[in-house]
Amino acid sequence: MIPVNWPFDPRRSPIFYGWIVWFFSTAGFLFSIPGQTMGMAVFTDTFIEVLDLSRTQVSMAYLLGTVASSLFLTRAGHWYDQLGGRVMIAGSAAALGVMVLVISGVDQLSVLLGGSTLVTFVLLLLAFFGVRFFGQGVLTSCSRNVLLLWFVKRRGLVSGIRSVFVSFGFAIAPLAIALLISCFGWRGALWFMGLTVGVVFAALALIFIRDNPASCGLQADGGDPADAHSLPLEAPSKTIDEARRSPIFWIYSLSLGMHALFGTALTFHVVAVFAESGLSAATAFGYFLPAAVFSTGSNLIASSFVDRLTLKPFLIVMLSALSFGAVGLINLEETWGYWVLAAGFGIGGGLWGVVSNLAFIRFFGPLHLGAVSGFNASISVFASAIGPAAFSLAVDHLGSYNAAAQICLCMLLALLVAALLVRQREVVHLTP
Repeated sequence: MIPVNWPFDPRRSPIFYGWIVWFFSTAGFLFSIPGQTMGMAVFTDTFIEVLDLSRTQVSMAYLLGTVASSLFLTRAGHWYDQLGGRVMIAGSAAALGVMVLVISGVDQLSVLLGGSTLVTFVLLLLAFFGVRFFGQGVLTSCSRNVLLLWFVKRRGLVSGIRSVFVSFGFAIAPLAIALLISCFGWRGALWFMGLTVGVVFAALALIFIRDNPASCGLQADGGDPADAHSLPLEAPSKTIDEARRSPIFWIYSLSLGMHALFGTALTFHVVAVFAESGLSAATAFGYFLPAAVFSTGSNLIASSFVDRLTLKPFLIVMLSALSFGAVGLINLEETWGYWVLAAGFGIGGGLWGVVSNLAFIRFFGPLHLGAVSGFNASISVFASAIGPAAFSLAVDHLGSYNAAAQICLCMLLALLVAALLVRQREVVHLTP
């Protein structure tokens, strides 16, 4: 293991070292962009042209790669519990960089191996598996978890501040990548991203990130380690097997997964969904701005007082907001439907950030956080992978995206009823 004082002692930091970890936690989310949908989507048309694959083949490679990556995230969570955030963030960043470089050379590798369509498809599938597993899966989960151990009393607020920067970064990422492509070409852009995350960020993460305050002789929230009365309380830690037997785990995981399924499906098919209601592509893309405003506002408001309240009300409001958003989508041809969709999905998305950050450490403690949150991540990543395909199947067999939205609404209402009925106990008063 790497000595905690290498290459410097965190106790000598002029500010509480948790804020240094906050910076690199936020950066970890942003450097995961090459493994996120918005990071790869910019290259879709290029992949179709260069690899001589159809849009369906590229989409299927992405779907299968994402589904496959979800199956290994629980194991990656166990690695986090064993190795810590410092090693896992640096390692996953390095691996993500390698996989981005692999994607940039899929066409050349295919030629070396015979150049058949099947070979190209399999190589692209494996490359997508790598960027999704190490980017959207491991790097994102580890960057989220490492911050939770440095702040307890202000955990919700600090996570909410991070979400604002991450949301802004994700929003401008497609434009930034498009600029890289215009400057360096598609292959050069991938090399730039791969080397930046795989070498620069991985090295900085290894130098600056620390797993937890106790290992550094510090205390969460910047308290005095010698003052036992100031130690914050945490929920009793439970193993992944105990979490799987808990109704609370499934209520939260399925609710977060439902947001991933519905939100990804809408984003993927947004132009076609709006066209079905007679609305233009410009209107479809314009939807994301008011939704982002609602999302950022609700996240900041909720984060400012979630540290003093239980999560149950936030989960209920999140599911209610997403349900209203589904109603708006079903009635998108009406003016009010557009705004109900933007407000519902925006508020629901903002509260999703709050709930996903805090749920598993509050209910299941910090000791096995990697495994528990990793299993939840596998559910959400799997749901995000099947969402677009599920909406396509609804169009093929039920005749419209509207039918898919109605099914999602029924699922959201069922989860809402369960969230209201299931009893939830959690640690809220974080000082003895």
